Amino acid sequence: MSRRTRISLGGLFVFIAAAVMLSQTIKKVPAPYSSPASGKDMYMMHCAACHGSDAKGNGPAAPALKAAPTDLTVLSKNHGGMFPDAHVFSTIKGEADIPAHGTKDMPVWGNVFMQLSNGHESEVQLRVTNLTKYVKSLQQ
Repeated sequence: MSRRTRISLGGLFVFIAAAVMLSQTIKKVPAPYSSPASGKDMYMMHCAACHGSDAKGNGPAAPALKAAPTDLTVLSKNHGGMFPDAHVFSTIKGEADIPAHGTKDMPVWGNVFMQLSNGHESEVQLRVTNLTKYVKSLQQ
């Protein structure tokens, strides 16, 4: 993805986040394309609105949610010093039952990634794996 496209999408993200903050409602919009190769890009495009760019659960959309987003930087700490790779992977993919994520209509990224990947399961696996690795890199 070109730098110009990323800046444009970043501006769109800020606009959507500001609109969410002002209205205190979550608006469903099509997910922007993100590279399956970059866990960081996917995080910023798909997760930061709720979890925050610093992953501490303080994203601009967080006040509109019924349950506070998880502080993703303390997952290892909260699991005895071990990062829960399988749990994070299954949560992102939508296989784990996470009450804060609501029904399957909420952002279950496995479904979104399947659409972005045009139904290619191997690309979905790559996306979820790289996003999981990025979240792991954010641990305190």
